[in-house]
Amino acid sequence: MPEYNSHRFCTAPLLDWSDRHCRYLWRLLSKHARLYTEMVTTGAILHGDRERHLQFDAVEQPLALQLGGSDPQALAECARIAEGWGYSEINLNCGCPSNRVQSGRFGACLMADPDTVAAGLAAMRAAVTIPVTVKHRIGIDDMEDYAGLAHFVEAQAAVGINTFIVHARKAWLQGLSPKENREIPPLNYDLVYQLKKDYPDLQVVINGGIHSLEACQHHLQHVDGVMLGRAAYQNPSLLAQVDNQLFGEKEGPDATQVVEQILPYIERELGRGQRLNYITRHMLGLFQGLPGAKRFRRHISENAHRKGAGPEIVSEALALVTHAI
Repeated sequence: MPEYNSHRFCTAPLLDWSDRHCRYLWRLLSKHARLYTEMVTTGAILHGDRERHLQFDAVEQPLALQLGGSDPQALAECARIAEGWGYSEINLNCGCPSNRVQSGRFGACLMADPDTVAAGLAAMRAAVTIPVTVKHRIGIDDMEDYAGLAHFVEAQAAVGINTFIVHARKAWLQGLSPKENREIPPLNYDLVYQLKKDYPDLQVVINGGIHSLEACQHHLQHVDGVMLGRAAYQNPSLLAQVDNQLFGEKEGPDATQVVEQILPYIERELGRGQRLNYITRHMLGLFQGLPGAKRFRRHISENAHRKGAGPEIVSEALALVTHAI
């Protein structure tokens, strides 16, 4: 049986967005959100700069690594490596629809081959003691709607997978770009609800088109967890309400407190050779809807990329907001 409530609220793996600096910021806002890395391919871990792909701050926990791949041996080896690095979970990507991913035989195209997915997940489960999960679509192309989804899930449950993160849209592998695949195929939340109803012993987490905590609360009447991506990135302060509204604890810090709390992290990362704008690009939405938000964004955008830019740029930007308030 899965550990229920472990995935009650999750942030989505966002390629080029949910890097370790972004996740550090998110963790300051919510202590209970389960965080996911960007998708990392097995090849990148086995043959690339492992530290760059796997490094994270302990503050980010609970943290899941999302893998892209289909070869069971490679997946198992990467899972072992990730467990050694201290990750809390390994998640297999079966939802990304990009052409590059299809050519590498991973992502959403794997939904057409449930047995291959099951072999990879089984190999990972045998290699590690931490949970192994899967993120997928409700279907691809002309796959039968619910029957195809149920068949895919049953194949993975048969090898011991009990947590399914379901993006409630089909992926069309031909004719739509990855961006269009996030917006054009219609959302079908009822299919995900039905999945939970028919397989009550599985933990089902819903993803796709969720923009508010009110929507999260509605979905949680039908499934075990919710996952937000772009909404959390574009308006990070939404995360400050998660612990209170979804876990019954006090709210997280406000945006001003978050900026003050992240300054020591920025100082430390700059000392390690990081560039300021690599960190601050994730902070631009912190004051969304508040007086001075535009001046905060502009000051950081115009100055953080400059050579030698330091934490004083962030402090100056913060002063523009607090003065406006």
